[in-house]
Amino acid sequence: MPAWLPRAMVLALALYACFRLGSWAFDQLIGLLINVLIAFFLALAIEPAVSRMSARGMRRGLATFLVFLGVLIAGVGFVVLLGSMLAGQIVDMVEEFPKYLDSVINWVNQSFHTDLSRVEVQDSLLHSDWLQKYVQNSATGVLDISTTVLGGLFRLLTIFLFSFYFAADGPRLRRALCSVLPPARQAEVLRAWEIAVDKTGGYLYSRGLMALISGIAHYILLVILGVPYAPALAVWVGLVSQFIPTIGTYLAGALPMLIAFTVDPWYALWVLGFVVVYQQFENYALQPKLTSKTVDIHPAVAFGSVIAGTALMGAVGALIAIPAVATLQAFLGAYVKRYDVTDDPRMLGHGRGRRRGEPLLTRLRRSWRAPESNAGEGSDGAEGGQGAAGGPEDPAHA
Repeated sequence: MPAWLPRAMVLALALYACFRLGSWAFDQLIGLLINVLIAFFLALAIEPAVSRMSARGMRRGLATFLVFLGVLIAGVGFVVLLGSMLAGQIVDMVEEFPKYLDSVINWVNQSFHTDLSRVEVQDSLLHSDWLQKYVQNSATGVLDISTTVLGGLFRLLTIFLFSFYFAADGPRLRRALCSVLPPARQAEVLRAWEIAVDKTGGYLYSRGLMALISGIAHYILLVILGVPYAPALAVWVGLVSQFIPTIGTYLAGALPMLIAFTVDPWYALWVLGFVVVYQQFENYALQPKLTSKTVDIHPAVAFGSVIAGTALMGAVGALIAIPAVATLQAFLGAYVKRYDVTDDPRMLGHGRGRRRGEPLLTRLRRSWRAPESNAGEGSDGAEGGQGAAGGPEDPAHA
């Protein structure tokens, strides 16, 4: 046996053991790493506000606390307002349920010539097997729901603590990170940090402005239609439609449609039509103007980044995908060498032989005359050739 073989086997086993240990640790800490990533982007989002307050003489920790306090108050107020609206609407629907059931039973009796009564339907529903199984499963799932709620609260607290430390100790964190790097790398890290702050903050602020515009537009529609809880529904539509990518608009419009349906079924169609029309206005007119200076990425790239982020990290990846891609694009843009584009009609989508600015009628007229001129030239050439070859005045023939 060669002398190096035992050492190579031991080294291979040690590397395999380290790989398995690192893989196990990564699987155990993936939840914590995602929370830290969310906290980092949240700290980047509030960095401009904290830095502006700190530049005016306020301590950075106090400025961070005030910003988070404002966010917390706004979030709690939104949840309480929406919860009270939903609770009131559920109570009204439960109270009106007998009337709805009577109308449905009357329609069935008239349409199908049956003799149903509300008492019989209620008894059949209350003594059905599927209802009893549903109640049993719900009773056993209460513990799972409470565990999920407690886990969500703990995760939310973890994110807020990490984001608070990242925002309050931002300069110290940057100094600690740059202290282990050479000066050239320090400049690159600081530039990347600045780009990330600009893109993330600009993305959230532009989304907040679009949420405000969307909420005001839907509030005006709901007030005109006389739909109850118009302020809460407008806030719901504004926030959900902007901060849940791709499907947020239609998910946000489902609740106002449901509430409008309880008032008048035609109002639900009006709400649906307004949601679709406003979405087109936002995509083609409003969003390009607001995000052109903050998050300047192509809509197809944004859509692909949202899909990739959702596949990797779920809803969290969908939220942070666009600012992350915008930051990466802006940072790598400085290292991509660009050249002047040639003046070729194909760059503008035109054909190679097409003259720029020439009317279509002129091109068709030229193409129509071209075969005639070619045919005339061919016939003249043929006659001249015959005269030259067989004519009596040909010197060679003579």
